[in-house]
Order: sequence, then C-alpha cells, then structure tokens
Amino acid sequence: MASTVTSRGLVLEILLKITRDGEYSHIVLKNVLDQYQYLDKKERAFITRVVDGTLERMIELDYIIDQFSKVKVRKMKPVIRTILRSSVYQLKYMDSVPDSAVCNEAVKLAVMKGFQNLKGFVNGVLRNISRNLSEVSFPSGEDGVYNLSVRYSLPEWMLRQWLGEYDEETVCRMAEEFLKVRPVTIRCSTDRMSRDELIRVLKAEGVSVREDADLPYALHISGFDHLTGLKSFCDGLYQVQDISSMQAGEWAEAREGDYVIDVCAAPGGKALHLASKLKGTGHVEARDLTEYKVGLIRDNIRQSGLSNIEAVQWDALIPDASAREKADIVVADLPCSGLGVLGRKPDLKYKMTEDIQKELVLLQRRILSVVTEYVKPGGKLIYSTCTIHRKENEENSRWLLEHCPGFRMLRERQMLPGRDAGDGFYIALFEKLPEAGGPDREGDA
Repeated sequence: MASTVTSRGLVLEILLKITRDGEYSHIVLKNVLDQYQYLDKKERAFITRVVDGTLERMIELDYIIDQFSKVKVRKMKPVIRTILRSSVYQLKYMDSVPDSAVCNEAVKLAVMKGFQNLKGFVNGVLRNISRNLSEVSFPSGEDGVYNLSVRYSLPEWMLRQWLGEYDEETVCRMAEEFLKVRPVTIRCSTDRMSRDELIRVLKAEGVSVREDADLPYALHISGFDHLTGLKSFCDGLYQVQDISSMQAGEWAEAREGDYVIDVCAAPGGKALHLASKLKGTGHVEARDLTEYKVGLIRDNIRQSGLSNIEAVQWDALIPDASAREKADIVVADLPCSGLGVLGRKPDLKYKMTEDIQKELVLLQRRILSVVTEYVKPGGKLIYSTCTIHRKENEENSRWLLEHCPGFRMLRERQMLPGRDAGDGFYIALFEKLPEAGGPDREGDA
C-alpha cells in the first residue's frame, strides 16, 4: 500500500475527511503525517501547505472554478470538487509547481478514484483555468460583503456579524491575518531549562527561533518538519501554546500553595502553565468531559514532568459539591465558536453557523452558573474563549455579573488578530467577594 501512496493522493484523502466527512483539519492532518512519517520533509511540507491553503482559500477557489465550469462546484461529486479545489490552489498560489504537472496529476487522481469518464472534464477545466488565471474577474468593492467574502474566503454571515461589531478596517486586518503563515508558538518549561539554554538546543536541532518581545518564556519556532520529530519536544522542554492563551496564566497571578481548578482543560496548556507558576507547590486539577480529552491532558502532564497537577474526568455542567468554594483560582476556558483561531484551524469557518453560536452562548452560561460555585471567597475566576464574538465574550461577562452574585470584574480584554499578538482571544478576570453568595439559578441560563 505504501508504494502506491502519493502526496496528492494523501492531500485528496485528508481534504475529503475534512470537507465531506466533517472531521477536524488539525487532527486529520496530524494523524496522516504521523502515519506516513517515512515521507521526506519536502513531501510533508507540500501536503501541509496544499491542505491548509485549500481550506483557507476555498471560497475564492470555488469562485474561480465556477467561472470556468458549466457544472457549478456545489453540484460536483465530492472527489471531483476536491481535486479541482486543491489543483486550483496550486495553480494560483504555488509558483514552484508547473501547471502541466498540476493538471496531469489531477487527471490521474480522478482515474485512480474511479472517475475515468470525468478525466476529460477535469483536464479541460484546469487547463482552461491555468491559461486564463490572470484574467479572472473578481467582485468589485461595490459588491460589499460578497467582495470581502471572495477576497478573504470567509462566509458572508460571519463578515456581516463582524462588521456589526467592528469597523471595516479592523475586519479586513483580521481577515488578512488569518491567511498569513505563522510560526508555532511555544512556552518554555523554565523549571526544567532556561530559555537561553532551550534556544541553543532548538538551534542545534535545526529549528529557527525568534524570542517573543513581551513574554520571557515564549518563543516562536519554524523551519522544522514535525514537532514529534524534535527530541526537545518529546523531552517536555516546552508546550505548544499561543501568546494570547498564555495571558490566562499571567492574569491569574497564582501564588505558591494555590488550589486551581481548570474546568475545560484539554489539552492542558493553561493548567500546565499555572502548575509551573506554582513552582511545585499547591495543586492544579485539570478537568474535561471525555476519556479521550483527559487522556490528552495526562499525556501532556507526563511529558511536562510536573507533579502538582492531575487530570480528572468531569462534566463541567454537573455541580461538584466537594469542590464548592475550594479553589483559589478557577479557569473557565469554555467551548466556543473558535473564530479567533481561523488562521490555525481554517475549516472552522465552514463548520460554524449562527445557530451553533447561539447554542454555545447558552452552554457557556450554564457552565458558568455551575463553576462559579467552586471559587472560594476572595478567589478568582478567569473566563476565556478563543473567539471574537461579543455575545460569547463581553455579553457573557455582563451576564455573569448579573446572575452570579458576589463577583466583580477586575479586568477584561478582547485580543484581535492583526491588531494584537497571537490569536483572537477574550479573557476576563473576576474576583469573588468575601461575603459572596452562590449563583442565581433562576437567571436566564
């Protein structure tokens, strides 16, 4: 089987799992690259770029294909549609790949997948596009949201929502940022090795390293094949974590001896960050819903070598009487629409809908009404999401203040891609007053 595997064949299978079967891009891509570790660095880089690029630019790619095909993209068979999308991405955005090779390989894929009768169609559409790509007519600025949708490959409903919350310049800046290639951000395990020592280790492994301007334990790395191929990563010398996410650990201002509960912790970045800040003291309980997610946390705990943290399987919607007013710090980084991380998970913009967003807002409120009980008087609650949707962010913070008596907000911040460092991320810090009561369960959850 291995001998018949081609890079473009793997690209096709990955994209079908994501766009047809609904699987998540970062998980599928990782699993496939882990399965085919024998592929050389150049092939793995090609697969990653074409998969990510096709997902990032899919609306634009469909717009181009529709101008050259009598059969519109939405009416094509999934395999043919996917072959054309990934091929047009290569034609438009990968100058190092000859157009003839793109067209020929696309035809071979169609035949290999059992579409011998459509090889002429695939060949004709792609060769027509390759000859006329520079002449493609795109929507004008007068077309408003539609123009932005095609230009940035973002759903129109999403753009309308953002334009209702932010000015057009900010929206365009965010949209442009999502399309940029960014390095991987890591948080150094400074209890095991200093940042300067880690930089030397990474460079010895052939990794390009850039220090973060603000956080002394953060680095931005690139130029490597895959993380699991780096001994420094396998040895637990750092954790992959975005700059914006690290702010949760900064804002918590954990003190030695603190008891911390992270209620939706997987894969464990924030919980591990806080455990590290406790310098071997106190205790961090990193909870999540499923055995799979708890397993991810446990793997990261083992890799980190930290002993003051444990992973626990617990549904955040179910009240835990034993945890009532027990925690000095509760971290509630809750399930959200994920619109702040489209640069790393581009398929989310096609999976998310306004109806799902509404359900998430209610879910977040239900969880908050439970987990606020775990904060001891004088303790702190951190509420955060990786989205830029105000109903999930600022409006939910207002809701918490109204329906969970005894809390006051100390600070909040909405970080936006292109304006602030890192992902789009919201964070709010609350304090439970010494004379606080429990949540108002009659509130609109």
